[in-house]
Amino acid sequence: MVKVSELREMSDEQLELTAKESAEKLFRLRFQAEAERLDVPSEIRKSRRMIARIRTIQTERKRQAILASR
Repeated sequence: MVKVSELREMSDEQLELTAKESAEKLFRLRFQAEAERLDVPSEIRKSRRMIARIRTIQTERKRQAILASR
Protein backbone atom coordinates (compact mmCIF):
# COMPACT_ATOMS: atom_id res chain seq x y z
CA MET A 1 0.00 0.00 0.00
CA VAL A 2 1.40 3.34 -1.07
CA LYS A 3 1.18 6.18 1.44
CA VAL A 4 -0.40 9.51 0.57
CA SER A 5 2.92 11.30 1.07
CA GLU A 6 4.50 8.97 -1.50
CA LEU A 7 1.65 9.65 -3.91
CA ARG A 8 2.12 13.40 -3.56
CA GLU A 9 5.81 13.04 -4.45
CA MET A 10 4.96 11.25 -7.72
CA SER A 11 4.84 13.06 -11.04
CA ASP A 12 1.59 13.42 -12.96
CA GLU A 13 2.59 10.59 -15.30
CA GLN A 14 3.42 8.28 -12.41
CA LEU A 15 0.08 9.07 -10.76
CA GLU A 16 -1.78 8.32 -13.97
CA LEU A 17 0.04 5.00 -14.34
CA THR A 18 -0.65 4.07 -10.71
CA ALA A 19 -4.33 4.95 -11.14
CA LYS A 20 -4.52 2.79 -14.25
CA GLU A 21 -2.88 -0.15 -12.46
CA SER A 22 -5.25 0.23 -9.51
CA ALA A 23 -8.27 0.32 -11.80
CA GLU A 24 -7.11 -2.85 -13.55
CA LYS A 25 -6.53 -4.53 -10.18
CA LEU A 26 -10.02 -3.49 -9.05
CA PHE A 27 -11.52 -4.93 -12.24
CA ARG A 28 -9.74 -8.26 -11.70
CA LEU A 29 -10.81 -8.37 -8.04
CA ARG A 30 -14.45 -7.66 -8.90
CA PHE A 31 -14.38 -10.30 -11.62
CA GLN A 32 -12.80 -12.80 -9.22
CA ALA A 33 -15.33 -11.94 -6.52
CA GLU A 34 -18.18 -12.83 -8.87
CA ALA A 35 -16.54 -16.03 -10.07
CA GLU A 36 -15.23 -17.33 -6.77
CA ARG A 37 -14.54 -16.42 -3.19
CA LEU A 38 -11.81 -13.85 -2.59
CA ASP A 39 -8.98 -14.66 -0.19
CA VAL A 40 -8.90 -11.07 1.07
CA PRO A 41 -12.20 -9.27 0.42
CA SER A 42 -10.84 -6.01 1.82
CA GLU A 43 -8.58 -5.67 -1.26
CA ILE A 44 -11.55 -4.30 -3.22
CA ARG A 45 -12.01 -1.50 -0.70
CA LYS A 46 -8.28 -0.77 -0.65
CA SER A 47 -8.16 -0.49 -4.44
CA ARG A 48 -11.17 1.83 -4.52
CA ARG A 49 -9.64 4.07 -1.88
CA MET A 50 -6.30 4.16 -3.70
CA ILE A 51 -8.03 5.32 -6.88
CA ALA A 52 -9.92 7.97 -4.89
CA ARG A 53 -6.71 9.24 -3.28
CA ILE A 54 -5.00 9.52 -6.65
CA ARG A 55 -7.95 11.36 -8.19
CA THR A 56 -8.02 13.74 -5.22
CA ILE A 57 -4.35 14.58 -5.65
CA GLN A 58 -4.83 15.07 -9.41
CA THR A 59 -7.76 17.42 -8.78
CA GLU A 60 -5.75 19.39 -6.22
CA ARG A 61 -2.92 19.82 -8.73
CA LYS A 62 -5.31 20.97 -11.44
CA ARG A 63 -6.84 23.56 -9.11
CA GLN A 64 -3.40 24.82 -8.11
CA ALA A 65 -2.42 25.15 -11.77
CA ILE A 66 -5.57 27.14 -12.52
CA LEU A 67 -5.04 29.45 -9.55
CA ALA A 68 -1.36 29.92 -10.46
CA SER A 69 -2.23 30.91 -14.02
CA ARG A 70 -4.57 33.71 -12.94
